[in-house]
Amino acid sequence: MDEMGKLYTNKLVSVIMPVYNAEKYLEETLDSVLNQTYEDIEIICVDDMSSDGSRDILGKYKEKSKKIKTIYLTENAGVANARNVAIQNAEGRFIAFLDSDDVWLPEKISRQINFMLDNQYEFTFTSYRFIDADSNLMNTIVKAKRELTYNKLLKHNAIACLTVVIDRNYVNDIYMPKTRHEDYAAWLRILKKGYKAYGLNELLALYRTRQNSLSGNKLKAATWTWNILRNEEKLGLFKSVYCFANYAFVNVFKHFLSK
Repeated sequence: MDEMGKLYTNKLVSVIMPVYNAEKYLEETLDSVLNQTYEDIEIICVDDMSSDGSRDILGKYKEKSKKIKTIYLTENAGVANARNVAIQNAEGRFIAFLDSDDVWLPEKISRQINFMLDNQYEFTFTSYRFIDADSNLMNTIVKAKRELTYNKLLKHNAIACLTVVIDRNYVNDIYMPKTRHEDYAAWLRILKKGYKAYGLNELLALYRTRQNSLSGNKLKAATWTWNILRNEEKLGLFKSVYCFANYAFVNVFKHFLSK
């Protein structure tokens, strides 16, 4: 874990990438990072005991670029653990997140870091678009809200993990709890301390949605959200129902919008 109060003098962006059985998409994802116009990047890939060809791909890309660091776990412990291991090994001032099947557009990091430095923002996210399993663009574009506080985020997780960059000169505790929707739980914990998340309303990332993905199961996702509200955030019943109703409405709206 970062030493509290540590000051980072670099402008290195550490890309946190958990990898598990991602051979179908991993090359496209890695290429999208290596093709960034922002040069000062390290990519920390933590393989969570993949049983497909993911490790071979990581090995090939590590030889291809010095920007790539690989960590191979000896047991499968889940995405939250993989991200936390990557964060522990990150050397950058800025922490960015990208899953091994999602994609960044070339200007993503450059535009976002400039946005942060120009405004002294500690936590930012961007707009993004959905793509399908074959990388075809879908109709749904999610525009980044201008500013999110803890109370606003309780009503709906409007922050997609693949769009987030956090400045560790402001925020030290970025680690993710071992619960479902671990990214949402992490954002809430950070904002609860008084930070705000600032949105850059530019389309800079592509989020892959798949029929068999965990997040694609709407019932499970709803259950996980309720668990975070009641058990992680320990909200009262009335406030939990109110926030969950907001969450449900937004997700129903997004479902019909994507048709």
